[in-house]
Amino acid sequence: MQRKILALIVPPVAVCRYGCASCCIAPIFVFWLASVGSVIYAFFGGPAGLDGFSWGTLALGSILWAIAVAWAETVIKGVNDDLKNPKCHGKTSTLCSVVSSNNSEIDPLDEVNKYL
Repeated sequence: MQRKILALIVPPVAVCRYGCASCCIAPIFVFWLASVGSVIYAFFGGPAGLDGFSWGTLALGSILWAIAVAWAETVIKGVNDDLKNPKCHGKTSTLCSVVSSNNSEIDPLDEVNKYL
């Protein structure tokens, strides 16, 4: 429950704490920061320079925030699923297909050092 609340309020922190910081924290942070800036900018009239509140700018900020929250939840869920099944038996996971390693491969740097 705490993970979902943190992902709803501050998605980049939730990904850093419960997910994989190197996975997608930078674009999630950019979306979230743009949404915060857009919400604040809405109170000052938005890009149209209105005298009052800019509802369109607030809607843009809300949409960007929702994207950041959904993205953070997806990353956290993928990392949790991969931790429960580290060998990825019986299912295909996007994270396992990216990070899985084969220890039987030869290290290319060993090949280079052999000729030096």
